[in-house]
Amino acid sequence: MGVTVPWRPAPALDPLLFAGVRRQAIFDCCKWDPQVEDVATLAPYPLVVPRAAWSELATLAEALAAETQAAEAELLERPDLQRELSLPRPLRRALAGARGGGASRGAARVLRFDFHWTPEGWRISEVNSDVPGGFNEASGFARLMAAHVPGTEPAGDPAGRLTDAVAAAVPAGATVALVHATAYSDDRQVMVYLARELEARGLRPVLTGPDHLRWTAGRAHLESLAFSGPVDFLLRFFPAEWLPNLPRASGWERFLAGAETPISNPAGALLTQSKRFPLVWDRLATRVPTWRRLLPETRDPREVSWRDATAWVLKPVLGRVGDLIGVEGATEAREWKTIRRGVRWWPRHWVAQRRFTAVPLAAPGGDVYPCLGVYTIDGRAAGAYGRVARRPRIDHLAQDVAVLIPLERDER
Repeated sequence: MGVTVPWRPAPALDPLLFAGVRRQAIFDCCKWDPQVEDVATLAPYPLVVPRAAWSELATLAEALAAETQAAEAELLERPDLQRELSLPRPLRRALAGARGGGASRGAARVLRFDFHWTPEGWRISEVNSDVPGGFNEASGFARLMAAHVPGTEPAGDPAGRLTDAVAAAVPAGATVALVHATAYSDDRQVMVYLARELEARGLRPVLTGPDHLRWTAGRAHLESLAFSGPVDFLLRFFPAEWLPNLPRASGWERFLAGAETPISNPAGALLTQSKRFPLVWDRLATRVPTWRRLLPETRDPREVSWRDATAWVLKPVLGRVGDLIGVEGATEAREWKTIRRGVRWWPRHWVAQRRFTAVPLAAPGGDVYPCLGVYTIDGRAAGAYGRVARRPRIDHLAQDVAVLIPLERDER
């Protein structure tokens, strides 16, 4: 296309060597889903990003994080705008307790912004502000790949930075509950990997489902066969919109309001996870100039001719992992039918986002479309989760790719 790209693929590892890396990723990094359908989920080559480009991404992500958290604080006090975000009604009711300083105590706040390279420069497609994943790949897999690519290092260590932030928020030897949907192995692998990191920092991790939580005077306790007693920190990897499905006895509302036990992330993060967040910008006192510059125009689908799929991408308001995203040329006909029906019947649960042109990258095995998910932890850039797809839609079939940067002495 004649467009300069801010990254390059390193040569693919020898197949026998990469088979060993893949085994290490499974056993050392808890990467338990190395194959999805007919797709190997780990790319045998890394993306190498120049340090200058990584510095630019880090600066942009930190600006976005500051704007996101400021907007979120305002939205907690704005029930008039919360309905506009299409949050489930039980969550909006629970958010009432967060107003006036009643929000649950947060610590080790983690966000992930998904960056794409276009002919106009960087664009973002969304923020994962509620329960971002990818830590196994962004930290563990990237470290394994860097060992075989001389002159490089991982772009960061988000798992290490997150668990450092947790350790800084609690006493030595504290008990950390890793709250997740225990029936899902792809969620479990993230929690097991983070549990190992917490143990390495002298903390006591306990893996649990949210239904085992109980609350006394705002303090969290666990009641399960594995552990019963108070916990000092909650590390949540359970989507906020699922919380109202829990038993009343779990006190799930405490993830939003009234919790004294620190939480990463408090469920109020769903306010900015909603893809309808841009629809309330003009009614906020908080300014979001970096968001406005990097996110494509986003509209209520009732306001645009969204059937022109060459101009618009359709997204569910609380969609995750690329499910039900309508992209012309990248969405199968059956899924398109489901998306169009959903938009017609429940337009408040969808947005239309102006389509941008992602620049493909010539990589081993053919052209791919990269996405760099840049983490911030407590406002500082912490690393990147790389994914590459054969089509311009990043979904469950995208491959995880290690994101490396040159060592300073080897920068070209």
